[in-house]
Amino acid sequence: MTAHPDPKHDDLADTPVAVPSAPPAGPGEPAPGRRSLVRLVVSMLVALALGAAVSLIHLPYAIMSPGPAVDVLGEQRSADGSTVARIRVAGAPTYPTAGRLDFTTVRVRGGPGYAVNVVDVLAAWLAADQDVYSVDELFPPQVTQEQVAQENRVEMTGSQQVAAAVALRAVGYDVPLVLRVTRLVDGAPATGQLQAGDVLVSIAGAPVANAEGLRAAIAAVRAGDAVELVVRRGEAQVTVHPRTGTAPDGRTYVGIALAGDYRMPVEVTIDAGDVGGPSAGLMFALGIYDKLTDGALTGAASVAGTGTIDDGGAVGPIGGIAQKMAGARQAGASVFLAPAGSCPEVRGREPDGMTVVKVATFAEARAALEAVGRSQTGALARC
Repeated sequence: MTAHPDPKHDDLADTPVAVPSAPPAGPGEPAPGRRSLVRLVVSMLVALALGAAVSLIHLPYAIMSPGPAVDVLGEQRSADGSTVARIRVAGAPTYPTAGRLDFTTVRVRGGPGYAVNVVDVLAAWLAADQDVYSVDELFPPQVTQEQVAQENRVEMTGSQQVAAAVALRAVGYDVPLVLRVTRLVDGAPATGQLQAGDVLVSIAGAPVANAEGLRAAIAAVRAGDAVELVVRRGEAQVTVHPRTGTAPDGRTYVGIALAGDYRMPVEVTIDAGDVGGPSAGLMFALGIYDKLTDGALTGAASVAGTGTIDDGGAVGPIGGIAQKMAGARQAGASVFLAPAGSCPEVRGREPDGMTVVKVATFAEARAALEAVGRSQTGALARC
């Protein structure tokens, strides 16, 4: 007997074929359909349990992804709901600006107070605009979330002060820097000669202009020899002769910690929101300069950038530049100012449609923006 109808015997085509029925379920045993449903439910519960377990496994990694780009020429909503300029200047004439000057940021997950799990890390490895680091690469050991936040706030405040000084000097103002001893390190060679609160006036007869110059002057002294320093202590000016020593890194030092204060001829206020760290210094300086000079520095272009800035106008490298470029491109920037020292991290990760310009000083960055404003970017240095 065949299971298919024989075309020669049409009567067989409609003959029902007996199919053996499934054996009845035994006592307490679910029917086949119910067994499939039970297996499905059990599999789902196991998968959920595994997913929950994986999400609870915290890994010693930190994930860096693009953060927002913030226009320093734009406005910020104040606590009372009103809108105010992000950069405000009092005591000097200001001029209208155009276009955008964005400082760029990164978001960091992982590290103190922000643990990441396996799913987070796998997703970051697959994302083109995210990077995964060991926590130790980004944070000092044993640091707390509160300490990180406090350090970021201090660095942000310091970068704003330096940015204002650099910009004001570029406009033509005299902005002297006052260096003050905050403390002596343990075992400092200068113990007994210098003390907290001393304001440094000169070293070896030359005025103390900035911390870099002071360090260079001390480094030129043979370790163990004394150096002549003039300090202002209270209302008196005192000459001291602290001995030098050899620091753990091999350089000559006197063993003091310093803080810098500027005598600002113009009041500059910057509101960076909740952002911390020193890497917006360059863009703050450019924004202040743009407001204090006639004509829009960039024309109407949208420019972003990053980089620390020191008292001499040097632009320093920063971390997360790939993420900052990605965030800038998402915000519409067509030109990005990158610190020369960060160029190795730039190459190969430039977003499509973005011109990345290499700058080492405030003067170079200002000249680059002026070229952007004239639509003459062809000769600008690239990373």
